[in-house]
Formats: sequence, C-alpha cells, structure tokens
Amino acid sequence: MDKKNIDWSNLGFGYVQTEKRFVSNFKDGKWDDGQLTDDATVVISECAGVLQYAQTCFEGMKAYTTEDGRVVIFRPDLNAKRMEDSAKRLEMPVFPQDRFVKAIEETVKANLDYVPPYGSGATLYIRPYMFGSSSVIGVKPAEEYQFRVFTTPVGPYFKGGAKPITIKVSDFDRAAPHGTGHIKAGLNYAMSLHAIVTAHAEGFDENMYLDAATRTKVEETGGANFIFVTKDNTVVTPKSNSILPSITRRSLMYVAEHYLGLKVEEREVYFDEVKDFAECGLCGTAAVISPVGKINDHGKEICFPSGMEEMGPITKKLYDTLTGIQMGRIEAPEGWLYEIK
Repeated sequence: MDKKNIDWSNLGFGYVQTEKRFVSNFKDGKWDDGQLTDDATVVISECAGVLQYAQTCFEGMKAYTTEDGRVVIFRPDLNAKRMEDSAKRLEMPVFPQDRFVKAIEETVKANLDYVPPYGSGATLYIRPYMFGSSSVIGVKPAEEYQFRVFTTPVGPYFKGGAKPITIKVSDFDRAAPHGTGHIKAGLNYAMSLHAIVTAHAEGFDENMYLDAATRTKVEETGGANFIFVTKDNTVVTPKSNSILPSITRRSLMYVAEHYLGLKVEEREVYFDEVKDFAECGLCGTAAVISPVGKINDHGKEICFPSGMEEMGPITKKLYDTLTGIQMGRIEAPEGWLYEIK
C-alpha cells in the first residue's frame, strides 16, 4: 500500500480517522465472529450500560515501522491479558486473548497505509475497547456488549524531545486499596479529570497520587506508572495492588536488568524517600518515559539532581534502549514484537 498523504513529521497526538475498524458483538451468551467496517459511528440505546453505569474498559498500544521496513506491534499479548482482567473485574464477558490479538492484527493490516514511516517519530496508535451496549436501568451488568478496535496515526508525545516536567502531590485519591485501580476501566480516568485540570490550572504537568489508605506511599499518576533511579543506579518502581500494571513499565524494568545490567526493585516506595532519588520518570504507552524534574509538595519543592533540562542519564539509556527495541534497531526479546505480514 502507498502511505497516506500525511505530514508525518508535524502530526500531533490526537485522533485522525482511519478507514477500517473492527467490531464484534456479544449477545445470547457468546461473541459473534466480528468484522471490519468503514463506519466510525457507534449506535446504542440511550439506556446502554456504558452510559448509565460506566461499564467499559479499554487498552492502548502502538504499531511501528521498524528500521528494516517491517510493521510490528509491541507485546499485544500483554494487552490481551490485561483487558481480560479488566473485563472480569467489571463483570463483562472476556473477549478471548487469541481473538483479541487477531482483531488487532486485522485492524492494523486494514490500515497499513496509515502506519507512519520509520524515522518520522510518528506511530499508529491502537485503541481496543469494550462496553455494555444493552439497556440497563437497575444497577446490574448489561446483557449485551460490543468490542471494538480503531487506529489513529499519532505524532511523538513530546515535540522536540522530552523535557523534564513538574508535577504536584495531589490531594485527591486515584484508587481505593480494593477498588479498580489495577484495571484499565474508563471510570478510573473519568474521576482523574478534575485532578489533572486542577493541576494544569495551577501550573503543573501532572499529579503524583499517594496511597488512599495511609497517604505515605507513592502510587502513580492519572495515566502512567512511576520509575525512580537511586544515586547508585538502582531502578525502582512502586509496588501496589491499586496501580495499573503498565506494560511499558514492565518492559523498562526488564531492559534495565537484562540489557543495561542494572539492579531493579519493585517495592513499596514511601514518599519520604522520594527526595533521595537521583532521577524520576513517568512511563506509559504514549510517551514511553516522561522525565520528572521537580515535585511540588504543597509548596515544598523536591528537585532531582537530573535537573530540568534533559532526561537523567539512566532514564535516557532506558528510553533509548526500549525505543530501539520497538523500532528494530536493537534485537528484541523473543515474543516482544508481533509482526504484521
């Protein structure tokens, strides 16, 4: 296929409608075969479960053009497993993992001419999602569901490189200890909107959420996990049952240990020790790593030695290695890159 006539180098991080999307419906206790469609609209009852009680979950991943011209998706099997966990927690029917990966493949293949070329800095973002589609007026799970996948080409999250950001310690709680913080439910993101709008209005880029039970331990931001680097170059990430198991974070920790030979720790991180770290970053699909230069704790600033000008040295190595793997410049661990043929 010929690439679309898109100015890839100036593409923003937003929605651009592509030609095909995948749709499958759950009815009478089973999923249908699903199909690709040109129709980008969703038609549901005004009383649909998703509209009344926010019964929905989603995933996010990217397709890349590698240095040698292949189109690959990064670890879609982990997204399939995470969506299964989300569906079970929200009393939704599981879309089988093998069918999930196949649906992703079909959708990307149908939109190959929207996959940005290697070296443009752009990628094809993939959004699988599921929602309760049948009418529900009493508080209970819907009986019918729809699973969909759409794609959109996106530019780099940071134009001109990732400059360190300033975040604040939030007074809001992101997730309860036995709530839904560990799944990718739409409701988690809806409740974070007020906190992020408030942070932006106060001049900050993001929030640091502490654990709701004691407010002494670092959890995550509204849409990304934390990674820290100690002064002796140990890579540390918070451990909690109420944070989302980020695929990017898990991949970065593997890269740190097996590619860079660094010591890694997944453990509870107390806020009191944050001031002693050398580097801090937020990790997720969209940006891979967003370096953090400063944290504002109700007027008291924590400034990391890595500074406000560029990524810290270890964070930069992690970023360069993982993006090198994703783009095919560095050999990937077996199974990490799913090739579209």
